[in-house]
Amino acid sequence: MKLTLNGEALDLLPGATVRDALHAFDADAPGVLAAMLDHHVVELNDVLPAGGVLRPLTLREEEGRRIYERSLRFVLLLAVEQLMPGQQVRIEYSVGRGVFLRLPGQAASPQTAAALRERMARLTAADLPFEKRTWSLGEAVRYFEQTGQQDKVKLLQYRTVPYFNMYGCGGMWEYFYGAMAASTGAVRVFDLVPYADGFVLQMPAPEAPGVPAPYVDRPKHLSVFRQSANWCDILGVVNAADLAELLDKKEMRFFIRVNEALHEQAIGAIARDIVFRKRRVVLVAGPSSSGKTTFAGRLAVQLRVLGRRSHRVSLDDYYLDRDAIPREPDGSLDLESIHTLDLPLLQRQVRALMAGEEVEIPRFSFQTGRRCDTGEPLRLGEDEIVIIEGIHGLNPMLSEGMPAEDIYRIFVSALTCINLDDHNRIRTTDVRLLRRLVRDQLFRGTPPEQTLAMWPSVRRGEETWIFPYQEMADSMFNTALHYELPILRHFAYPYLCRVRPEDPGYLLASHLRKTLNYLPDIDEALLSEIPPLSLLREFIGGCTIDCV
Repeated sequence: MKLTLNGEALDLLPGATVRDALHAFDADAPGVLAAMLDHHVVELNDVLPAGGVLRPLTLREEEGRRIYERSLRFVLLLAVEQLMPGQQVRIEYSVGRGVFLRLPGQAASPQTAAALRERMARLTAADLPFEKRTWSLGEAVRYFEQTGQQDKVKLLQYRTVPYFNMYGCGGMWEYFYGAMAASTGAVRVFDLVPYADGFVLQMPAPEAPGVPAPYVDRPKHLSVFRQSANWCDILGVVNAADLAELLDKKEMRFFIRVNEALHEQAIGAIARDIVFRKRRVVLVAGPSSSGKTTFAGRLAVQLRVLGRRSHRVSLDDYYLDRDAIPREPDGSLDLESIHTLDLPLLQRQVRALMAGEEVEIPRFSFQTGRRCDTGEPLRLGEDEIVIIEGIHGLNPMLSEGMPAEDIYRIFVSALTCINLDDHNRIRTTDVRLLRRLVRDQLFRGTPPEQTLAMWPSVRRGEETWIFPYQEMADSMFNTALHYELPILRHFAYPYLCRVRPEDPGYLLASHLRKTLNYLPDIDEALLSEIPPLSLLREFIGGCTIDCV
C-alpha cells in the first residue's frame, strides 16, 4: 500500500493504522488530531483503507478545528454528567474561538465554571481513549431514551441511514456528526468562561495552539443571538426535528408568516433609529451571502414609511479596474481586500452628496472587469438618505474623511440559532455557504465544486476584513430565517450529491449533506408562501426588491 506525504512516498503493509503511517513519515507530532487521505478524513486509530496522499490535520486546518471542538464538547458533556447527573446542556453558537453554551436551570456562576474547568482538566490529563463503535439506529434510540435525551430521539426519527458511528468515553456515548480525536489528551488546551446566562468554551487559536484563545467580549454580537433565541421561543422551534414536525403537520405556512413578520419588525426598528438620530449616510456591511442587498432594499421601504426617501449604492461599483489592483506575492488577486475599492472617489462623492452637490455614481462591469464609461447621476434632496452596502461598509478606512455625524453603521449576518440537537449546533458559516451554493448555481452558472473551492478564500477574507469591525455597528440585524434550512435543502441537496469523492470540496459537501439529511424535502408548493421581499428570495429567486 503506497502512501505519499509532502512528496515523500512509502510502502506500508495492509492493516497499518493512520497513526502507524504518520509515525513512519515522522509526522506524528503533538497537535496532530487526525489526517486527510486524499479528500477524506481518517482518524488516528483507523486502519488505512487504501493508499493515497496523506496530510496531517491540526488546528491550522478548518477540519482540524472542527475535530478539536467536537472532542472538547465531549469532554465538557462528560464533566457535566459526572458533576451534575441529568443536567441538560445546550450548545448554541460560536463566539470568536469558542462556543456559547447554557445549562438550563443552573446559574452561570464563576464557581460552576471553576468546578467544570477542574473536572475537564482531570479528564484531559487522564488521556482517556474515545472508543468508536457502529450502532444501529434502534440501539441509539434506546440509549438516548434511557438517558432522557428526547431531542436526539426526535431527531433520529428523520435519520435515513440505519447505522452510524457512536463515540464512548467514561461510560457516556455521543454522536457528533464527524471525526473525533483519539483521546481526551488531544484537547488539553481550553478555558470555560461564565458569560451572561451561560458559558463560553474557549479553544486555542491556530497561531497559538498551546494556550486558550483570549476571550473577546462582543456584546452587540451576542445581543443579536439573544434576540434570535427569543424568536426561537416565540416560534416554538429550537432544533431541526422541530422544523421537520412542522412540515409533517402542514404548519409551515403560518410559521413562515410569523418569521417574516419578526424580520419586518426588526428592520422597522432600525429605520426608526436612523430617523431619530438624523443620520443621512447608512453603511451596511456583512459577510458573503448574508443578504446585504435585500436588507438594504427593505430598509429603504421602512425609511419611506417614516417619510424619508433613500437611494441605494453598492460598494461593488467602486471596484478598481482589475489591472489596477495590486497583486499578492504569488501573483494572485485578493478580491476580498478593501484595497480593491476606489476609496478616494467614494469618500469624495459622499462629502459632495452631504453638501448638496450632484455626483456620478460609477458602474462596474464584472463581465469586463472594468468600470463602465458612464455612471448614474445622484443628488440627495433635503433629508434624503444614501444607503451604501458592501462587505467593507464598517471598515474605518472606508469612512475616513466622511462627516461622522451623518453616518449610521449596520452589520448584517445570518446567525443561525437552530441546532441539530441540544449538543450539536448548525454552523452559521455552513448556512451562508448553502445560500451561496444555491445562488451561484441558479443565477451565476457556477457549479458547486467551484463555489466550494472558493469558500476557504472567502472565509479568510471575512476574518481579515469584516468580522473585526462588527462591534462598531450602531445596529445589528440577523438575516437568518428559522424556516430556511428545509428550503435551502430542496435546492442544494442535489447539487451537493453531484460533488465526487475525488473533488477537493468533497469533505465540505459531506458536512453539509450530513446536516441536511435530518430535514425532509418540502412540497414545492410551499415556495409560493415565501414573500417576494424575503431575505431568502435573494438566493432562491423571485426577489422583487430592485423594483422598490
